Amino acid sequence: MAISGHWAFVFGVLGNIVSFIVFLSPIPTFNKIYKKKSTEGYQSIPYVIALFSCMLWIYYAFLKTNTTLLITINSFGMLIETIYVGLFLYYAPKKARVHTVKMLLLTVVGGFGAIILVTQFLFKGVVRGQIVGWICLIFSLCVFVAPLGIVRQVIKTKSVEYMPILLSVFLTISAVMWFFYGLLLKDVNIAAPNILGFIFGILQMILYAMYRKKDNPIVNVNVEVQNPVIILDDNKKIPELTEEQIIDIVKLGKLVCSGKIQMASTLNQNAAKEVKITNLQTEEA
Repeated sequence: MAISGHWAFVFGVLGNIVSFIVFLSPIPTFNKIYKKKSTEGYQSIPYVIALFSCMLWIYYAFLKTNTTLLITINSFGMLIETIYVGLFLYYAPKKARVHTVKMLLLTVVGGFGAIILVTQFLFKGVVRGQIVGWICLIFSLCVFVAPLGIVRQVIKTKSVEYMPILLSVFLTISAVMWFFYGLLLKDVNIAAPNILGFIFGILQMILYAMYRKKDNPIVNVNVEVQNPVIILDDNKKIPELTEEQIIDIVKLGKLVCSGKIQMASTLNQNAAKEVKITNLQTEEA
């Protein structure tokens, strides 16, 4: 029992360290958002759900014993996730901002408030801890399921531009640490959700490896050509013209032809005038 307790402490400390990195891993994402002054295709759901999960785990830890390591890391997580959500709200467009506010009201205000009221007034003692533990288990699963929206976007667009790969890697490692921590403490509410977290983490890394090389950004290059010179090489074939180029050439030809006709008619009129003038001069003479 003492040995398992020591190992539980070791995995708990390792879980704190890795989870600390997990909470900091979105910093490059938000640094990009700050530079572009826009959230672009990024979503706020993972950060709102993570914030709600941290609040639940702190509540659960206060109802249990030997859970100091849960309190420390989730307190830090609650602080950093609040900062992330605040930054997202500041730089998000109106539609995304409204959606994020609705999520916050639904989960952090309404959901967490309802859980506190129900468990405090309807349950007591060990049962209260079990109920809160089950709720924590469900929402921990939501934390790992939340990135599935990004996974769907990656599969649909075949682009990993908006997949935070660092977050996926550290979530996978964190899931391993907290699984063993919960297993050694014989707490299924801690161990069980991390199994799914490990599976989803591996899935995201596989998708990143599949689509990372397929990201070929299109660069618009405006080339200004002055006094173009066309050189034809006898050894090379002239490239085939597209339909649009052929249409442009036909239009240009029509314009040139119409211009020649107008010039010819003008010249004929001028010549006729000169003949008339000559005839008049002859008659007068």
